[in-house]
Amino acid sequence: MPMESGSSSAARQTKQKRKSHSLSIRRTNSTDQDRMGLQRDMLEGQSSETLESVSRMEDSKLPLSLRSNLLELFSQIEREFENLYLENIELRREIDTLNERLAAEGHTFDGADLAKGALKTKASHSTSQLSQKLKTTYKASTSKIVSSFKATAARAVCQLVKEYVGHRDGIWDLGITRNQPVVLGTASADHTAMLWSIETGKCLLKYMGHQGSVNSIKFHPNEQMALTASGDQTAHIWRYMVQLPTPQPVADVSTPCEDDVDFSDKDEADGEVEGPIDCPSIRVATTMLRSHQGVVIAADWLVGGKQVVTASWDRSANLYDVETSELVHSLTGHDQELTHCCTHPTQRLVVTSSRDTTFRLWDFRDPSIHSVNVFQGHTDTVTSAVFTVGDNVVSGSDDRTVKVWDLKNMRSPMATIRTDSAVNRISVSVSQKIIALPHDNRQVRLFDMSGVRLARLPRTNRQGHRRMVCCSTWSEDNSTCNLFTCGFDRQAIGWNINIPSLLQEK
Repeated sequence: MPMESGSSSAARQTKQKRKSHSLSIRRTNSTDQDRMGLQRDMLEGQSSETLESVSRMEDSKLPLSLRSNLLELFSQIEREFENLYLENIELRREIDTLNERLAAEGHTFDGADLAKGALKTKASHSTSQLSQKLKTTYKASTSKIVSSFKATAARAVCQLVKEYVGHRDGIWDLGITRNQPVVLGTASADHTAMLWSIETGKCLLKYMGHQGSVNSIKFHPNEQMALTASGDQTAHIWRYMVQLPTPQPVADVSTPCEDDVDFSDKDEADGEVEGPIDCPSIRVATTMLRSHQGVVIAADWLVGGKQVVTASWDRSANLYDVETSELVHSLTGHDQELTHCCTHPTQRLVVTSSRDTTFRLWDFRDPSIHSVNVFQGHTDTVTSAVFTVGDNVVSGSDDRTVKVWDLKNMRSPMATIRTDSAVNRISVSVSQKIIALPHDNRQVRLFDMSGVRLARLPRTNRQGHRRMVCCSTWSEDNSTCNLFTCGFDRQAIGWNINIPSLLQEK
């Protein structure tokens, strides 16, 4: 008779041990019929398992201390599974108890009832009762709050018309000229500002006079002058002259503003954008404003264009005379860095926002009185506050809310829009008063002044922003693009929003 080798014998013993171990695992996974005897089986099996563990320890080649640690760890894992299993059994018992209680109250549904829709009818009845109670209890406190997650039937066509690519770093801000020729301006962290042809997407002019990130750009209401604010602690006023190229046909890439469009991160490449743009450049400013001791984060023209206001990280806003470059007023009071400033389109009013969770309204209509109102409606950094043509102020914040205020009664907001991401520099259309919200999560949403969501701009693998959206601005007089957005994906995008259809489906 052939003798069995030592290696084959050891292999057989190992196979038997694995088999017995797998059998013990299957035995532990009890069915519903023997759940009550689980603990008894565990106690009875402890002695046999202990003997088996001892035999394994004797055959193992591992050091005694390492074997002991492994056994202790496996024991802890087993105890955790036991606890979870027992909790599961207890939860099932509670569910059975609740079902029995519902059955005693007459809420029983057999197969026929389910087929006839009785469950749906009774559930909707219970839901309506709960909804009525909630409305009665919280009607007074929530009448002016509108959730951004509320489903709407609006499905307007939002067409991506043109992408403006050429900056070598993120774009912080953009603006549209207020006179002819109408061009798009962008301010970038690459230390430059660019002017673009809206129709062709071609760069027309590059301003290279700043030594730091260009944080904002605004155009003079009447003349061909631009105002830029920079991280080099200055604001520059510079003149420009551009000639628009011949427009070319625009391809139709319309996409419905669906809320369920997914986006894949596979397009998010960190590589360089297209090569350097061959366009004329300006390197010297007409006027330089130098009074700040920190980053100048934003600047804007007062009505008439004879004065400008700047906002800085030195916690102050400055009012300058354009002709003399002299500092007229230093607006102090914020406790932390300023994030934005905006002027009223028809009145001498200024609003500044700050990281101190407030925004302030400054009134220069009476030269001898500079009244200041402080508004504390947010719980985090106020990223921007802008005027509408009427008597409203709209503020956005990192606390994921946007609030609409009435200048005649600023004690509480008229409407509150709650979102799922921090809100950056917002803009409001002049004629239709539609609010465009750029978000940290790369979304751009549209709301009306009452807080009802109208649409979300499409964002897919092929179009839309791939990084944080920093700013939005409207240009309703332009037939090609009436909304522009920019972000840290180094591009600006021109959109065509079908506003009549958008409002009709509201």
